[in-house]
Amino acid sequence: MALPLPELETVRLRRGASNGAELRIVLDRPGRMNAWNTQLGRDLGAAVEFAAADDDVRAVTVTGAGRAFSSGADLHAAFGATPEGHPDVGGALRERYHPIIAGLRALPKPVVAAVNGPAAGIGCSLALACDLVVARESAYLLLAFVNIGLAPDGGATMFVAARAGMARAAEMALLGERVPARRALEWGLVSRVTADDAFDAEVDALAERLATGPTRAYAGAKRALNASLYGRMGEQLDLEAAIQQEVAASDDFREGVRAFAEKRPARFSGH
Repeated sequence: MALPLPELETVRLRRGASNGAELRIVLDRPGRMNAWNTQLGRDLGAAVEFAAADDDVRAVTVTGAGRAFSSGADLHAAFGATPEGHPDVGGALRERYHPIIAGLRALPKPVVAAVNGPAAGIGCSLALACDLVVARESAYLLLAFVNIGLAPDGGATMFVAARAGMARAAEMALLGERVPARRALEWGLVSRVTADDAFDAEVDALAERLATGPTRAYAGAKRALNASLYGRMGEQLDLEAAIQQEVAASDDFREGVRAFAEKRPARFSGH
């Protein structure tokens, strides 16, 4: 018997294809472009745990409410403080974000990212942690971290390199430029791109196919791909968190956040 859906504050859950065999996870902070605050991190973690626990769920789709998939971390509400007074980015990654990313990769069920709009920062990492990525033609991916003086996290240094190669991973990480959906498809970052008006139907059809497919075969394929590509995922996530905590104590990060809030170009000093 299917488990009752939990009621969450910033994430909506609903059952979709084939009598509820698909679980639709919708990031639901549209007024903030589905930016991750503490509550969204907790709710999304609970949603991933629910997907793993409910045997009636045979496929999962992750998408965003409104015009964005996710704009990344909410800089006003995402982090606590370290004893030294710096943003506790490393703690947030280890305690809230990493269990979500690792949970999606370990989930013995196929996961689709339905990228309905911008996927930036940790939002980009979330999309690329999924097995298949379907993007609306007007959507884009963006490793926005460098634009505010941070390094990539959420597994981005691993997922982008695995999907698109070192050269494109370096370009995304160091330049912080948007990758439009069609270019993301050419690079191998996403699986499919659809016209905006055909997006919902494409996502629903793919979810139906996966929810009625050979679940154990999907799980086996996913486990083998994880072993081949992401065998050091735990170590990589820990390294990203350690680097991010170092960088979060920098003058450049403070300047990046100020510049973002003031809607002006950042003036980085290199310190």
